[in-house]
Amino acid sequence: MAVFLARRAATALFAAAAFSAPALAEELTFVMSNQHPSPVEVQLYSQNRDYLWPGPSEVFLLDNGETKTMTVDCETGESICYGAWLQGDRTTFWGVGPGKKKRCDSCCYVCQGGKTEEINLVP
Repeated sequence: MAVFLARRAATALFAAAAFSAPALAEELTFVMSNQHPSPVEVQLYSQNRDYLWPGPSEVFLLDNGETKTMTVDCETGESICYGAWLQGDRTTFWGVGPGKKKRCDSCCYVCQGGKTEEINLVP
């Protein structure tokens, strides 16, 4: 009887953990190239939940002429948009801009594994 109860408790714990775990099942890699003569800051924004990469007070930094890959763990089917802007100048931007304040249909990608084409940030 004790073995049966222990198994049942373990099964219940496993089931609870499975349902409370986030549904992160894929990775998406953004490939960006900064063609501007100034450094560019980038954040990636989920369109399906209140989440951004690399974090609320963090950015990916691309020096002038640098190409960088940024891989994020995401939920399968989630739409992720990029926002990029000149370091120290949030009025010059690409994609949805800083804080995801602009609309941009061509700067969003679906999380289903793989990577984007090279996104060129040009002046």
